[in-house]
Amino acid sequence: MPEITSSYPLLAIVAVLAYLLGSIPFGIVITRAMGLGDLRAIGSGNIGATNVLRTGNKRAAAATLILDAAKGGVAVLLARAAVGEDAAQLAALMSFLGHLFPVWLGFRGGKGVATFLGTLLALAWPVGLACCATWAVAAAVTRISSLAALTAAALSSLWLVVFGQGQMIFLAMILTVLVYIRHWANLERIKAGTEPRIGQKKA
Repeated sequence: MPEITSSYPLLAIVAVLAYLLGSIPFGIVITRAMGLGDLRAIGSGNIGATNVLRTGNKRAAAATLILDAAKGGVAVLLARAAVGEDAAQLAALMSFLGHLFPVWLGFRGGKGVATFLGTLLALAWPVGLACCATWAVAAAVTRISSLAALTAAALSSLWLVVFGQGQMIFLAMILTVLVYIRHWANLERIKAGTEPRIGQKKA
């Protein structure tokens, strides 16, 4: 963990603003703007890019992926520039929680993979790139998006050590646990061998 050098009232403001930024449901905003319907009534009902892709619109899915990652990254960068490193890590956590539990949607949000990667890219870009590469390799090998995400999250702490960013391990562990909790149903399907593969169409 970083040394707490900022005042608690200032950190509280950062926490609230980062949460509100992270809670913007870009998947729903984009699909509605493009006339693709209510994302919560499509596929898995999840608000992330993977479910947006089930609408058949790749541009909408790509935009959702980029914006969900960006909101975490922007929260970190703004907090670091305006306050400091302690605020940056707090912003990473709160923007992630905002995506998972957005107040606008009754605290039922996404699974957080894009936002997780976006915060890591902003906190320490070599670590973020390593996690993105881990996801890509795991996805190419297994053809299971959720398993690739779980692998990237699990190895994030290792990459932090490799790149000398040990002060972020506690944060990474919290985010990883949350990713696994949000993917619990996916884990059950992976164990049962019923988790859909990338490019696989539902019967």
